[in-house]
Amino acid sequence: MIELVSAERCIKCDICIKVCPTNVFDHGEDRLPVIKHQESCQTCFMCEAWCPTDALFVAPQTVPVAANSPYRNEEWLTEQGLLGSYRREIGWGKGRTGRRRPEKEGMRTMMAEPLGLDNRRAADADQPQYEIGFSVAYSDEGEEPDEPETPRSQPSGRVA
Repeated sequence: MIELVSAERCIKCDICIKVCPTNVFDHGEDRLPVIKHQESCQTCFMCEAWCPTDALFVAPQTVPVAANSPYRNEEWLTEQGLLGSYRREIGWGKGRTGRRRPEKEGMRTMMAEPLGLDNRRAADADQPQYEIGFSVAYSDEGEEPDEPETPRSQPSGRVA
């Protein structure tokens, strides 16, 4: 669940507001995104993954953490290397600027299994932070065919 928006790191690009499927964020003072509807967060990590400055932190829980949780402490998250760790774990570099269309081979769906506070660590190059599995689904919906289809002759229904 989304727990932190860093005012220090945020560049007010609104990407988190745009990519959130449940409209968790709203504009706050000076256009800084604020967590307006935390209870609507699906813990999908989209905002954290797309943030170009690693200004967001999504805790791997599906309910809000306690007010005194280290998951709400920006200094602790920075020291542990957790800001931006999800983005690094999925192999995305810094500075994402826009969306790409899904590849023709299919759309990718990512599932992340939450880990407890004792099991969460900064992502190392040789050690995964999250237990992540990928599934691939193909959909032709909305895609143009590769070649135009030729009309087929229809039976007239008449008997000769």
